[in-house]
Amino acid sequence: MLIIGEKLNSTRKKVREMIENRDQKAVQDLARKQVEAGAEMLDVNASAAEGNREENMEWLVRTVQEAVDVPLCIDSPHAGEIERGLVVHNWATGKALINSITGEKEKIARLLPTIKKYKCAVIALTMDERGIPDKVSIRLEIAHKLIGILTDSGVPLSEIYLDPLVVPIATSDKNGLLTMETITGIKEAYPEVKTVIGLSNISYGLPERKLVNQVFLILTMGCGLDAAIIDSTDKRMMAMIKAAQILLGKDNFCCEYLKAYREGKLTLDK
Repeated sequence: MLIIGEKLNSTRKKVREMIENRDQKAVQDLARKQVEAGAEMLDVNASAAEGNREENMEWLVRTVQEAVDVPLCIDSPHAGEIERGLVVHNWATGKALINSITGEKEKIARLLPTIKKYKCAVIALTMDERGIPDKVSIRLEIAHKLIGILTDSGVPLSEIYLDPLVVPIATSDKNGLLTMETITGIKEAYPEVKTVIGLSNISYGLPERKLVNQVFLILTMGCGLDAAIIDSTDKRMMAMIKAAQILLGKDNFCCEYLKAYREGKLTLDK
């Protein structure tokens, strides 16, 4: 299970201000806290900050990777910003992941040259010009299309991360099932392809959001989820992931679980 730390996102007011003010210490402290808590990759998004987007992304990537030795998920709706992040990314830490491509023809045309050039891993959203589908069959149809396009461009199946899209459960009580059934369908058809979700969307608009997030993550892991963009500093969630891994047969001899126990990381504290 790949844990991608979600906190370095400029849609958060404090992070946006850190980027605009070039607050190196604050950004690096936030990066370290996520990695120390268990994040194996960090999502970085500078798009909402004022100023030159590409310069903001370059500064953010460089600043974060001066502090932590993990690869980054370069997150932006703008192809130029993604490329600038890839240019300065420290590839010695591991392969960068870009977030994201969709089934929209215009976005495919903008991003494919960058994907081919940098040979990065890719998050692909199961949506297209029609928006976010409300049927599993359409999401799977888009997934199939994106897999074909990406593999034809040289991306190995194991480096494609399909995002089945998480929509707030508060808007429809079937949204959780829709995501889980899409994950199941993807893994049945393409076992080598990875699946990933941005977890916190599921609880938007509800009280006790952490509770909803935690339970939903475990349910999606049972459907075959491979990666999640989450708050890695949520100790209870991280402990639940370790427990779920052993119950799903994904932690040989419970080694990671026992290691976390010895390090005092198996806690149900909030």
